[in-house]
Amino acid sequence: MADDEGLVLSVRGEAHAMVAPDVVVLGGGVAVWQDSKQDALAGAAAALDRFTRDLSELGGVPLTVASERSPLTWSASSATTYVERDHNKETGRAEPTGRVVASVEVAVSVRHFALLDGLGRVFARHEHYNVRDITWLVDDDNPNWSRVRNEAIQASLRKGKDYAAALGAQLLRVDHIADTGLLGGSGDQPHIVRRAAAFASARGHGGEDVDTPSLDPVPQQLSAVIEARFRATAADVSD
Repeated sequence: MADDEGLVLSVRGEAHAMVAPDVVVLGGGVAVWQDSKQDALAGAAAALDRFTRDLSELGGVPLTVASERSPLTWSASSATTYVERDHNKETGRAEPTGRVVASVEVAVSVRHFALLDGLGRVFARHEHYNVRDITWLVDDDNPNWSRVRNEAIQASLRKGKDYAAALGAQLLRVDHIADTGLLGGSGDQPHIVRRAAAFASARGHGGEDVDTPSLDPVPQQLSAVIEARFRATAADVSD
């Protein structure tokens, strides 16, 4: 049979799996309010030092290329300052309060989830540190990715066989397997979807304590979507 003979079937295969996360990233920062910029920066530096010292006592280390997959890491960006403003009920405008805010972004990553209870206690002790969001992630090289991709291919094969059987044909070979969109179409749907669970800040709008953020590991859904093109025997659709 020549390559241009027979029936061509193009299908999409999908597979999904719920798996345990590999890492949790807690985004937040240290913020200090003082009457001057100098005092605010000094206060933020001191608060950051106390916070990272407690992380070190839990076994944490600064994030580097070498420590990327350590049980507990943190990274801090440069400090920023701004003039604090508050809503003036009489004028209806946000006006300076006379204080300066100094803040430092701090991200904490945890891979050894047994440390989460201790980390929660560290957060509770440091009033100047605020957790804004919590994101659970699965590593790109997690073995479950291979499993879900394999299942997506198997799903496309089953679908191709069903289509061929409905036409009285049989699959002969696989012509193409590709990520979604590479065989044509818009490609708007990604071939892999990573869903991360995010939570609100542990503090309210005014900085007051609201609740301790949940640090219970959240299962993640891995999704793989592929496109397949099969060659089948010719279909006889005559009456």
